[in-house]
Amino acid sequence: MTTQTGSSIIEDIFNKTKDEINKLMPVNIMIIGKTGIGKSTLINNVFRENLAETGIGQPVTQHLRKIIKNGMPLTIYDTKGLELKEEVQDEIINEINGKIKELYIKGDEKEYIHAIWYCINSNSNRIEELELELINSFAENVPVILVMTQSFGESSFEFKKAIEELNLNVKTVQPVLAEPFRISKDITIPSYGLKELVGKTYEVLPEAVKKSFNNAQKVDIEKKVKEARVWSSGYIASSFGAGFTPIPFSDAAVLVPIQVGMLAHITAIFGISLDKALLSGIVASIGGSGGAAFLGRYIVSNLLKLIPGVGTFAGGLISGATASILTTALAVSYIEVMAKVAEAEYQGKSYDNEQIAEMMKEMYEENLKK
Repeated sequence: MTTQTGSSIIEDIFNKTKDEINKLMPVNIMIIGKTGIGKSTLINNVFRENLAETGIGQPVTQHLRKIIKNGMPLTIYDTKGLELKEEVQDEIINEINGKIKELYIKGDEKEYIHAIWYCINSNSNRIEELELELINSFAENVPVILVMTQSFGESSFEFKKAIEELNLNVKTVQPVLAEPFRISKDITIPSYGLKELVGKTYEVLPEAVKKSFNNAQKVDIEKKVKEARVWSSGYIASSFGAGFTPIPFSDAAVLVPIQVGMLAHITAIFGISLDKALLSGIVASIGGSGGAAFLGRYIVSNLLKLIPGVGTFAGGLISGATASILTTALAVSYIEVMAKVAEAEYQGKSYDNEQIAEMMKEMYEENLKK
């Protein structure tokens, strides 16, 4: 990465990451359920940045509000009023269904409701006839996942079995306990079911918004890692092509933009807070470590290109392999670091920039050895 200054590379990664996020089509999730059943708790434990508390809530109908957060490719439609008297419930159903159909009539895929989480409280041990009608009505247009909130104890599992026997038009019934539940001083039931909910939601989403959902969710870090590995493989292949070129000493000029694009793409997938100081530390740690170990081979490969005939071909092969090795090590190391940073951030913890830079340096050197 010697053809650009460190500051310009950092600026490029920063700007390209924002561009990658801005290019994502928002994923739109509608969350339906009565007041007090834990919808906000569910939202804040699945999505990053406590969306239900810090997002901007904009009323779109009397019983529906739209929650968005700048920098996050996600829209939540949150319902209210389902617990009101029977005489107004038909009005609420028509209102919500009307909004769903209105968004589809517009014909803009960015506005579609991509999935519905219909939430019921497991402890209620009952689901009303009206709710059954509501669920089947919504499922005619949108994939519905029935989410059983505050689910623990044998009665909740019996309730789940009873719901499944109703053969509702839903994709799945998923019990969750969004936060650990303390029974006594010494006994706490750990949270569970969120990773399964994220996985099942991901499966029913259109391909165009899966990447957006993965960016917004904070439950399944491994899903982010897998996506980052898939995307980085394309950049690694491109880096081989950049190295395998007959023009002497041109590799770096071509290779740097590929690596910058790869780092930006990976950062966008993980959806962590973007910090230029953090990027600066990471870039500095790479430049001062394993990259130097391959400098000699890089020079030799370019010198071989100057030799007529076989020199160009052999030099290109060596340089292409070198570029691929460097880019692979960079990708693997950066993904590992982003996974650790994301996990800490989602838990309300953090590494300082120096710790992250040192972590990147160690992982990069280790991966180069491999």
